Amino acid sequence: ALSAQTEAPFYEEWWFLLVMALSSLILILLVVFALVLHGQSKKYRNCSAGKTISNVEESVTLDNGGFTALELNSRHLNI
Repeated sequence: ALSAQTEAPFYEEWWFLLVMALSSLILILLVVFALVLHGQSKKYRNCSAGKTISNVEESVTLDNGGFTALELNSRHLNI
């Protein structure tokens, strides 16, 4: 008598297990990435909630990548 099932089921094949492992890894990485982004946006939202720029020097410092425009304009370069 021969068995009706001669081959292993597809869920025991190596390729199916590999696909499931990679899919699980991608899903876990996406969840971690979403949680990190959510935490970062929450942190920045809490930090900037009540902050306003009060004096002129801070507003100038924020322009031009952190360099003050007054210092750059007041320098005289001899060519």
